[in-house]
Amino acid sequence: MKKVTAALLGVAAGAVAWALRDLPVALGGSPRGERVRRSPQFRDGRFRNAAPTRTLPPGGARDMARELLFGGQRRHPVGPVPLVPAVPAGTADGLHITWYGHASTLIEIDGARILLDPVWSERCSPSRAVGPKRLHPVPHALSEVGPVDAVVISHDHYDHLDLPTVRELTRAGDAVFVVPLGIGAHLRRWRVPEERIVELDWDESHEVAGIRLVASPAQHFSGRGLRRDTTLWASWAIVGPRHRVYYSGDTGYFDGYRKVGAEYGPFDASLIQIGAYGPDWPDIHMTPEEGVAAHRDVRGGLLIPVHWATFNLAFHDWAEPVDRVWREAKAWEIPLAVPRPGERIDVADPPAVDGWWQALA
Repeated sequence: MKKVTAALLGVAAGAVAWALRDLPVALGGSPRGERVRRSPQFRDGRFRNAAPTRTLPPGGARDMARELLFGGQRRHPVGPVPLVPAVPAGTADGLHITWYGHASTLIEIDGARILLDPVWSERCSPSRAVGPKRLHPVPHALSEVGPVDAVVISHDHYDHLDLPTVRELTRAGDAVFVVPLGIGAHLRRWRVPEERIVELDWDESHEVAGIRLVASPAQHFSGRGLRRDTTLWASWAIVGPRHRVYYSGDTGYFDGYRKVGAEYGPFDASLIQIGAYGPDWPDIHMTPEEGVAAHRDVRGGLLIPVHWATFNLAFHDWAEPVDRVWREAKAWEIPLAVPRPGERIDVADPPAVDGWWQALA
């Protein structure tokens, strides 16, 4: 009994030590500076969307609690999600896209390699013990991804900006981190070298390896702790000499997509958020049908849905987002690819949609 008690006390002490040492670091830094204050998106002490938005309408917390307890959705796959193992890195010429799950994606475009919102941790949380846990393993080790020219972040939520992954990318390579305004404060606290941090406001751009990375508008919010909206959020236009890709980040549907398409499109492919929607946050996450509408607005070519399958962040069925986007894409005769996690897609010759996820629903 004494040994069990001692072991439990040791575990508790370790947890307390971790919370005191590592949790504040995971929360990130405090953005400040003239560039933040001068941003047209920054008003009255925080960043704001172009139009008023609601992240939780009146009664939303009550409705969410009811869904959690009595909703009855099948929010987990019923079996192992099929993963595609890593293959030896080939040429980055042309346009190839590898989706690792959720929003983490590698874009190989016109000779450059761009990594989007990489999250390799077991949980998207400041804690290693609690928080949304993976529904499938990471299909490739981070070392198998290979060298990248840039790491692009859409916003600072834990399912898009992950401290352990940032630390490993900082240690193992020399990629520049291209991020929306304010997120540099997190990276600096995590000891990313200053020369590897590029912060952009909407419609600003930075060139890496011949690719122009444009921070374009999105409709969302930010925050890693109690303070909200101290950093900016963005979608991204990734513009090469021959190919173009659009990444929506997390966003509600809004009228800014047509402007993005007119200024930076048409796009050979678009990576569109389709999951983690709900009636209690209608303005900051798109439904699958709205995702298809956004793809059409930006003048996308091949539609690749992201932000589903990996973390349980909403109250819909696990497979509902991709079923709905498949149906909507067919109604509009839009080319669609639904890769398995780890699968490398040639945008010029994408695989047919085979409904692989339906056996797990």
